[in-house]
Amino acid sequence: METLPAPLFWTLILYSLSFPVLCFVMGYGLVRSSVRRWALQRRFRGVIDKEAEIQRIEAVHRDELAKLAKDAEAARGKITELEVTYRDKHALYNEMLRQVAIFDDSIAYAGFGLYAPHFDFADGEAYRAQILKVRDQQKAMIAADAAVVCPKAPEGASRGETPVSRAMKLTLRAFNGEADSAIANVRWNNIGAMEQRIIRSREQLDRLNAPLSIFVSADYSALKLKELYLTHEHRERLRGENDRRSEMARRAGTEQKLKRDLDLALDDEERFGKLLAQARLEASKFVGARLKTFSEQIATLERELAAAQAKVLRARSMIEKQTAGYVYVVSNVGSLGEDVIKIGLTRRLDPADRIRELGIDAVPFPFDTHAVIQSDDATGLQKRLHNAFDAHRVNAREADNDFFRVPLKDVESAVKLLAPGSEFTAVIEAQDFRETMASRGEVAPATVSSILPATLK
Repeated sequence: METLPAPLFWTLILYSLSFPVLCFVMGYGLVRSSVRRWALQRRFRGVIDKEAEIQRIEAVHRDELAKLAKDAEAARGKITELEVTYRDKHALYNEMLRQVAIFDDSIAYAGFGLYAPHFDFADGEAYRAQILKVRDQQKAMIAADAAVVCPKAPEGASRGETPVSRAMKLTLRAFNGEADSAIANVRWNNIGAMEQRIIRSREQLDRLNAPLSIFVSADYSALKLKELYLTHEHRERLRGENDRRSEMARRAGTEQKLKRDLDLALDDEERFGKLLAQARLEASKFVGARLKTFSEQIATLERELAAAQAKVLRARSMIEKQTAGYVYVVSNVGSLGEDVIKIGLTRRLDPADRIRELGIDAVPFPFDTHAVIQSDDATGLQKRLHNAFDAHRVNAREADNDFFRVPLKDVESAVKLLAPGSEFTAVIEAQDFRETMASRGEVAPATVSSILPATLK
């Protein structure tokens, strides 16, 4: 028998040995795959059919979705019901508050609105005379038995001989008590409530006395309302007159300060004049280094004398020209907030004194000065600036109020238009305020870039 070559022999041997291994591996893989397939089939046997699974899930949650939709509809209905209930209850609350405000002097109910003046007399004395006149008319109606009327009153009722006449007297006393209390307690913030108090008092008394046909006269009630309006406007006019007197006193004080400033300027002019004359006399006796020293001293005294003479001229000009002075524009972020600007006027010889006083009198931080404009018609310039921002006045009730809520750049534009050539600083430094806030860790301290105008950044 022929012998096989060695390489072929060993190849056959290798193949014969690897075949069982290969069969084992393949068999193991088939078994493992079958086991995994069986496990997956067991695990997902309920979702093999996608459409069936979708239908199953929809069927499971259909009832739940229907229940949620029903609950949502019920909630919407409940919300609508609560809105209606709230609206009705809120209207009832406002009506109750209005009724309480009528009889409670301490409540200022905004629902009564802003009072519109009924009269325009010249001064407080004219209002007082008109009030006395209205009271005399009331007395005349009472004397004529026309304040409270009873069309069905029996004969002799006016002389107090029947129960009806006594009821009429009690009605008059009750109405006068309510009306006089309202008039005595009327203020700027309850005028509407006091007006309703008088009207409602008459309505209630008329309703209570309806069985007896006793009524408060409409003319007499109108006189009480007229007295109420006159009293309120009289008090407001007196308040305005007091404010004007205070302003006149302040201006008179300013004039006195201006005269004192003139006296001081005259004293400075005289003193520097004497010192300059003496220095020149002494300088005439020296030459060389000593003369140079006196020359420098003379130059300093000449500048001081010129400044004193300029002060004298300004003071005399401002005293002679009642409209002359300085219009200043200042702000105070720390005390007044952003975009609140004061456009004021001072006749002080040094306007910086007035601005310093503003920062000391009643505010915690000093003012930043943006413009100081000297003018022979300072009052006219201030009025024109005020008119330009009248709609932005902080206190709309005071026509002479100097404070406006307006951006500083708008004020700068108006100043440049009405006072060409005037210097204006748009920097809001607010040093004390910013340092105070920074020390508390509330804001970062101001940097140069944060206070420079945009055109310089």
